[in-house]
Amino acid sequence: MATLSRRQFLTSTATIAMATLINTDATRAKAQSSRKLGFALCGLGNLSTHQIAPALAKTKHCRLAGIVTGTPAKAEAWKAQYDIPAGNVYSYNDMHRMADNPDIDVVYVVTPNALHAEQTIKAAQAGKHVFCEKPMEVSVERCQQMIDACRKAGRVLGTAYRCQFDPHHLECIRLVREEVFGKTTIVQAGFAIDVGDPAQWRLKRALAGGGALMDVGIYALQATRYLTGEEPVLVSAIETKTDKIKFAEVDESMVWTTRFPSGVVAYCSTSYRTGGIQNLRVNAERGWFELDPAFFYDGNHGRRSDGQEIRFPEIDLFAAEMDDFAQCILEGRPTKVPGEDGLRDVRIMQAIYESARTGRAVSLG
Repeated sequence: MATLSRRQFLTSTATIAMATLINTDATRAKAQSSRKLGFALCGLGNLSTHQIAPALAKTKHCRLAGIVTGTPAKAEAWKAQYDIPAGNVYSYNDMHRMADNPDIDVVYVVTPNALHAEQTIKAAQAGKHVFCEKPMEVSVERCQQMIDACRKAGRVLGTAYRCQFDPHHLECIRLVREEVFGKTTIVQAGFAIDVGDPAQWRLKRALAGGGALMDVGIYALQATRYLTGEEPVLVSAIETKTDKIKFAEVDESMVWTTRFPSGVVAYCSTSYRTGGIQNLRVNAERGWFELDPAFFYDGNHGRRSDGQEIRFPEIDLFAAEMDDFAQCILEGRPTKVPGEDGLRDVRIMQAIYESARTGRAVSLG
């Protein structure tokens, strides 16, 4: 039997040690990437009940681990339906207790707009990552407070912009960036709904911060930004209100134009008074393409000026955005929908409101 020299022995030992280390790291990385992060839903309204909770069951990297609510009856119903441990149920006033609960990794804030900062800051201080529904908050200052709190805690803050995970919107982004129809010249986008119940929180300025623009107009605004890949430099807006009782505190309808550095102009509209507006169209040098409907939870599709359809298999957009956020945390990479993106939209919306109020164009430079 051959005898190893000291050099051969040391080399062999080092090789084995390195292989063991690599295998250990690979095993640890695989275990980490396959781990499901525990999500706590903060706010158990219609969106959480009918969209987010069902979507969590479809995700690969997330699970419903806890809830935050101010309604005891809802807490009991959710505990029973989703087998949530009593220790993972919180009120808005005792979110600090999450600091002692390793079962919860992420808090998904799904409450009225003006409560987002308070709850995001509490979650971050408890050591939890935060995924926040749009709009991020009702002012730039509150958005910045959310960003600062998560940064200080070393936690990731994401904004729930589900359309950025829709294959139809991703295809439109590709068509623009690759200049399939030449350079973009004009973007048109609109989203309007009949808001319904006049007693709901969306019509109360103290909770919503605004009306149609903040709620559904933000989809059109966001689309113009991620399609062009630019930030607007000038905005001009007009607000109309036909029902001054129902919409006494918030905007009913708004139309606005924005100009981008490249020269692209966007024409956008939103309303709480009518349905049937849910479109996105890009006009370019050699043609056009559009989605109609563009902003629904499902069923979005479109067409191109060359006769081709824009149609992909349906996916659950809520599951897609939560899985991506979880992967960003597990893999230590940035999210494409950070808090800073939410702040930018709020800043632009505040400029739109200023323009509508003053009758003058507002510079964003």
